[in-house]
Amino acid sequence: MKKITSIIELKDAIHSLEDKQHIQGQLLKEHFLMFLDLIKPVNIIKNTFREVASEPDLMSNILRTTIGLTVGYISNKTIAGSSHNLFRKLLGIIMQFSTTSLIIRNPEVIKSFGQSLLDLFSGRNETKS
Repeated sequence: MKKITSIIELKDAIHSLEDKQHIQGQLLKEHFLMFLDLIKPVNIIKNTFREVASEPDLMSNILRTTIGLTVGYISNKTIAGSSHNLFRKLLGIIMQFSTTSLIIRNPEVIKSFGQSLLDLFSGRNETKS
């Protein structure tokens, strides 16, 4: 700031600083009200769902995980069934874990395998020349 040498300049500087303080106070109030609006539980949930829905790979990750868990569960039930044999139960749990992990980690292989099965069952078995 420049050096103030008269009372008029002092009064002008005071008015300028008061105006600046008033504007900054208004901005602070607006930001505070926006912050209060953001931390409302409804808005937190809404924003969270909006962020999750905008995630590009979310649906494929959910689908891959769901398929992996389902196939793992089916493999466990196929091997262990309702058996009371501890060895069969343990083998079923190991198979469930391994198939679930395999499907979640290798979605491309599973997708191509599923596509070839669909082609086989739908009669689209094309022979290459």
